[in-house]
Amino acid sequence: MSEASADFWKRVADSDLLYSFRRSPGAIIAAVVTLGLGLAALLAPWIAPHDPFDPAGLSILDNFLPPAWEEGGDARFLLGTDDQGRDLLSAMLYGLRISLAVGFASVILAMIVGVWLGLIAGYVGGFADVIIMRVADVQMTFPAILIALLLAGIFRGTAGPGSSDSATMMLLIISISLSFWVQYARTVRGSVLVQASKEYVEAARLIGVSSIGIMVRHILPNVLAPVLVIATINLALAIIIEATLSFLGVGVPSGRPSLGTLIRIGNDYLFSGEWWITLFPGVLLGVLALSVNLFGDWLRDALNPKLA
Repeated sequence: MSEASADFWKRVADSDLLYSFRRSPGAIIAAVVTLGLGLAALLAPWIAPHDPFDPAGLSILDNFLPPAWEEGGDARFLLGTDDQGRDLLSAMLYGLRISLAVGFASVILAMIVGVWLGLIAGYVGGFADVIIMRVADVQMTFPAILIALLLAGIFRGTAGPGSSDSATMMLLIISISLSFWVQYARTVRGSVLVQASKEYVEAARLIGVSSIGIMVRHILPNVLAPVLVIATINLALAIIIEATLSFLGVGVPSGRPSLGTLIRIGNDYLFSGEWWITLFPGVLLGVLALSVNLFGDWLRDALNPKLA
């Protein structure tokens, strides 16, 4: 290891952020659970007992099997099967993968759009600031789930029933991200208004650095801390919104079910006694959202200078 790398890792080990993390059991547990679920989703094709999306491996005779420890259960299907005979554990691992992929993609897209609009509104100001902030104010009056539901419905209606799975997934990601960009834009705009009047920005202007260069190289690194906090908290919300949309039937394609789709399928048979189809995906979704939220809460407090 080079001297520069050793010095970098030494500074990381001695940082206040890592010190705060080590002294927060809740943050450690949340990070371990989130990382574990993320790895399980990533490795789903290798660790899942079955491929729930392979029609050749499904048998309708295996549908509605209870968990293996229940009477009538099958040792091949630890958590039971759904209405199509799919192994529920495998479907949950693949569904977790889809939910996390949609959540991450939505947050990243919303962050890119919101950060750039916030930089433009705060640094350029004038008419651009007025237009961006008025649009943001109007959107803030509507709940995020309502906006995502409206956009997802419009996109699906426009694309028609013959749209591909990838197009449907992309439209879902766009609809969720468009309901989140306002938080990033407003936060970044406020930070830019503070940073733009500081000496280092004035010095960059005097030496001829372009406006784009000032925003990207000088101002952006100084406003990223609150953006990362918002992104962490929004990840849990994006996963919940995706699950809600899928539960309502306007989310991911039915052939590639997420956790929300599995919950919706189980809800149709809940009063028939097939409780496991809803319970296990619901618990997994709750644990995932809770762990991400707890980690986001710790990150918010750790990066807040007023609490240092």
